Amino acid sequence: MGKYELIQGDDGGATDPGKDLYVLEEGYASKDPKSTGGCAAPDTQTTIRDGGFSPAAAARAPRLASLDVFRGITVALMILVDDAGGFCSAINHSPWNGITVADFVMPFFLFIVGVSLGLTYKRVPNRISATRKAVLRALKLFITGLLLQGGYFHGIHNLTFGVDLLHIRLMGVLQRIAIAYLLTALCEIWNTSNVLVDSGYSLMKKYRMQLIVGSLLTATYMFLLYGLFVPDWDYQIPLQDGMSNFYSVKCGVRGDTSPACNAVGMIDRRILGIDHLYKRPVYGRTKQCSINYPYNGPLPSDAPSWCEAPFDPEGLLSTIMAIVTSLIGLQFGHVLLHFKHHRDRIFQWMIPTFWLLALAFSLDFCGMRMNKALYTVSYTCITAGVSGLLLAGIYLLGDERPVSRKPRCFVFFLFLQREVDSFFLDGAKRRSVGERDELAGRWWRMEVEGDRSGVTPPRGHPVSRRNERGVRCWCRAGRAAAAGVTPGGRNARRNAST
Repeated sequence: MGKYELIQGDDGGATDPGKDLYVLEEGYASKDPKSTGGCAAPDTQTTIRDGGFSPAAAARAPRLASLDVFRGITVALMILVDDAGGFCSAINHSPWNGITVADFVMPFFLFIVGVSLGLTYKRVPNRISATRKAVLRALKLFITGLLLQGGYFHGIHNLTFGVDLLHIRLMGVLQRIAIAYLLTALCEIWNTSNVLVDSGYSLMKKYRMQLIVGSLLTATYMFLLYGLFVPDWDYQIPLQDGMSNFYSVKCGVRGDTSPACNAVGMIDRRILGIDHLYKRPVYGRTKQCSINYPYNGPLPSDAPSWCEAPFDPEGLLSTIMAIVTSLIGLQFGHVLLHFKHHRDRIFQWMIPTFWLLALAFSLDFCGMRMNKALYTVSYTCITAGVSGLLLAGIYLLGDERPVSRKPRCFVFFLFLQREVDSFFLDGAKRRSVGERDELAGRWWRMEVEGDRSGVTPPRGHPVSRRNERGVRCWCRAGRAAAAGVTPGGRNARRNAST
């Protein structure tokens, strides 16, 4: 196995980085390389084989709070898009070219999958067993997505196991995540490089096979998207009286990225079948297909024939670039493993982040538009770059200074939760703007200035007493850290680890 390091950050509780750095080789371990003249000698107490860590060392590893917050923000954004996207085009999916807030949700999940896999498989005692578990987990996720998004129930005289097998949707969100998870996990499990990581170049050299896989996937996608010839095709829309309307779409082009004649849709129609694709395509909200653009609406009088054609936004060809997004997230997870100082981690994250953002805008300027439905290369770069930028920002707030920064971060998300609950749940009975501002000001004064007067939420406020106690605990810890006092005792340690 290659060299693995159990790294703790500046605030992770390590008193001597030289003693807390575990250098593990296959069959050898040494806690202090200086004691053996810089060479790893056989450990007489604990011999860790196949690159694994002892359970005690794994139990002491701190949890990455920034990744949990990133995951929570993504889930909250997904709920917001589902609830409010129908009446606000700025947070709804883009009809075709371009990018909106909603278009970041899926890449955020895929990026988080990659980062998590980098932390999960930092030790692989048994590659065969790890591969088996990854395949089973991906299979469960794929089947779950198939059941949730694929089928629907019929009448008692037309049952096919509760699902219409002739029209079931085969691809979907969970199916795409399952495929990306499986390929990314296999790349990480079977990485056998022995390169010592001490810089960004050595990090790329150690995981060069994963970078090669990502490059090959990107090249394959671009070759198929711009190289395949898309012929004319037709489809039919069934009516309620048992009849069907037949439509013919004229293409006969190569390298086109329009809704009608792109290679992504052609591959899905040929392999999956047009009856197994998504029946409500996103391009139904374009100007050509909706008089209520950018919202759904009736067809214009001069609407093209492809407006009602099925199209799967989670198709086969576009899933290739979804795998690349997870591989990019995997490299961000490797930075956490091999760089122990917060400044080094942020620096190693910012370099690929800005390169991805610059490449995304350059490709979009040159004509390779950002397109979520096709999952173009420019779309992959912009979403991966924003994901890395967001992860670095949350890491600065939540992990670099976990004691002094978390109280304000906690109160901020408490404000956000209260505002969302007040907007969506209270309805017409929600408080006025002045009352909400006054209440928020009282809570903020309690956290920043230590003013304990009038901090109890009024009756009916969504903040529970448990949250109130938590805020007060974090405020005490924040004031103690600002004064240079380290609180002691069991309660302080418990609050700091919450």
